[in-house]
Amino acid sequence: MALSEQELVQRLVNREARAMTVFYQQYGRALHAAVWRVVRNQQCAEDVLQESLVKVWVSIGSYDAAQSRLLTWAATICRNAAIDYVRTGRHRAQLRTATLEDTSGWQFVAPPDFRPEHIGVRELLVGLRYEHRRVLDLLYLRGYTQLEAAEELQVPLGTVKTWSLGARHQLARLPL
Repeated sequence: MALSEQELVQRLVNREARAMTVFYQQYGRALHAAVWRVVRNQQCAEDVLQESLVKVWVSIGSYDAAQSRLLTWAATICRNAAIDYVRTGRHRAQLRTATLEDTSGWQFVAPPDFRPEHIGVRELLVGLRYEHRRVLDLLYLRGYTQLEAAEELQVPLGTVKTWSLGARHQLARLPL
């Protein structure tokens, strides 16, 4: 349902929810493109566009048709929101954070018949202190959580973390 710009503005001012849907159908692609040109990331662009549409909805009463067209006014809101977003740390954090879809190729699942003994993990653990060996056995070979390992060993959680870290450092120094 296409509406004239004047009709659409009036319905938005009257807070008709359907008018916002029509607004998005008519201008959503152009507004998304305006945001994307600033943030250069699909997920960020979608987030900023959503926030911008809320700003459009809230501030439609300040729109003046004599000063600009509705699309120009809304694009200015979107572009300013995108610039604000880029200036914040949220943008950099979003770019560093991979989505689950992006990481699906990173996951290497061991075959069901894989056993760590095949690569000599148990032999590597022999050179460690008893506590370190025991905690690594529980955490990495038996699949315990750190909390479960602490309960099994009857030691504080911090001790399990310290032993695990010390053991990993010691293993990292071993010649392979």
